[in-house]
Amino acid sequence: MIVNDELLDKVTAEAEASPRLRMNYNLHESLDAKAQRLINVLLPGTPLPIHRHRHTAETYVLLRGKMFVVFYNDLGVQIERYLLDPTQGNYGVQIPAGQWHGIEVIEPSAIFEVKDGPYTPIEPGDMLD
Repeated sequence: MIVNDELLDKVTAEAEASPRLRMNYNLHESLDAKAQRLINVLLPGTPLPIHRHRHTAETYVLLRGKMFVVFYNDLGVQIERYLLDPTQGNYGVQIPAGQWHGIEVIEPSAIFEVKDGPYTPIEPGDMLD
């Protein structure tokens, strides 16, 4: 398999048809895989609560588009803000395990996302209101 414009366009069309305004294309074989690798297409306005992953770091590498990745403290106060924009040479971010974070999508974006598996849903205590 190759990650190319055709694949990104296909997943983008699926994101446009989704009420969530985002769509994953999993590259791992199962939710039990030790590494969760996926293409995640995110459109402006996609709802994504401030959250954390207690037991795994997370890596984003931007394939197309432009977005902010924002880090927060335990009180929900912004502490860091990273612009991912390949035209400025900013391609990705490493999010430490337990770090509260969120995104702000500026233009339709596709990221390659990696975190340790198996997949575990975000629990209520791992989302900030």
